Amino acid sequence: MTLSAAVVALLAGVVVWVLLATRLTARPWETPGSPEDVPAGLAPGVPPAKIGLAFLLGVITSLFGLFLSAYWMRMEHAHGDWQPLNVPRLLWLNTATLILSSALMQWALVAARRAQAGRMRVAWIAAGVLAFAFLAGQLVAWHQLQELGYFVASSPASAFFYLLTGAHGLHLLGGLIVWGKTVVRMVQPDVEVIDLCLSVELCTVYWHYLLLVWLVLFAVLLST
Repeated sequence: MTLSAAVVALLAGVVVWVLLATRLTARPWETPGSPEDVPAGLAPGVPPAKIGLAFLLGVITSLFGLFLSAYWMRMEHAHGDWQPLNVPRLLWLNTATLILSSALMQWALVAARRAQAGRMRVAWIAAGVLAFAFLAGQLVAWHQLQELGYFVASSPASAFFYLLTGAHGLHLLGGLIVWGKTVVRMVQPDVEVIDLCLSVELCTVYWHYLLLVWLVLFAVLLST
């Protein structure tokens, strides 16, 4: 397993995400279609977007599984060139920020289900702002490592650090695009809370999943 193979898998995962994100942000999320619109083999009442999200999470799981397998294999077969990184302490703060963002997403979902439009908007916007703060913090952590002389080509360990954190950041950035489109819909005066419930639910599930992925990655980075 080589780093180049992992990079190819990352690019393939990004392409798949772009194709599925288009489906996840379509209007059929919130407006149930007629029975004739339900694809064969799908039970009526099951939004296609939920099937799409499940498939997307499966792809992401396979992608990061490949990355972690390559990481462990490269570390075990190192020939004196594996130099463990001193993980920036800022990552602890970034982790707490992402946890809070995920919690606010859940709060927005609960408020949406209770038709509490005001609380939903506040929690939703705050969750997105914290997610942007997390990404900004990750970039600052990269800068800190570079000031210490750890660049992508410095060692396999540093290359994998940038790969793992960068891949996670790209997926979170993709989720923020969907989040932004939902914000635009939320501020429209003619949109009811019920019309946003499925969008909020799917984004919340995606957020929780990316939090779990990050916790696994962070634990791996800390242990090596």
